[in-house]
Amino acid sequence: MKLIPACQAARDAGLDLVLVAETSDPPVCRIMNFGKLCYEQKKKLKDQKKNQQAQKVKEIKFRLNIADHDYGHKIDQGIEFLNDGCKLKVTITFKGREMAHTEIGYDLVNRITEDLKDAGTVESPAKLLGKNINMSFNPKGH
Repeated sequence: MKLIPACQAARDAGLDLVLVAETSDPPVCRIMNFGKLCYEQKKKLKDQKKNQQAQKVKEIKFRLNIADHDYGHKIDQGIEFLNDGCKLKVTITFKGREMAHTEIGYDLVNRITEDLKDAGTVESPAKLLGKNINMSFNPKGH
C-alpha cells in the first residue's frame, strides 16, 4: 500500500488526502482541500434545488346542475391552470338524492374531458369516492 507516502505528500502540501472512488480497485485518492470540496458540493446542491419547481395542483369543483355560463367559466379557468403548467384536479360533488343519478355525473365528466383534451391529458380517470367523482389532468408538454 502506498497510503503512508500519500499522507505524507498531502501533509507536506498542506492539503488533505480525499478518497474519491472507494469502489474501484485499488481505491482512488486525491490530494486536495477537503473544506473547499464540501463547499462546492453544497453550492452545487443548492443551485440544483433553486432550479427545481414544485408541481402545483389546482382544483375545480362542479355540481350536477351547473349553468352553462358557470361551466364555461370553470373550463376556461381549468385551461388557464393547465397552460400555466399546473396539475388540475376536477371534483364533481353530489348532494342528497343526486347520488341516485351518478350517470349524469359521468356524462359531465365526459363533457369536461372533451373540453380539456387540448390543454391537458387525463392522469387518473374518474372515480366515484363517497359523494364525489374525482379525476386529475396533467398539462400537455410537461
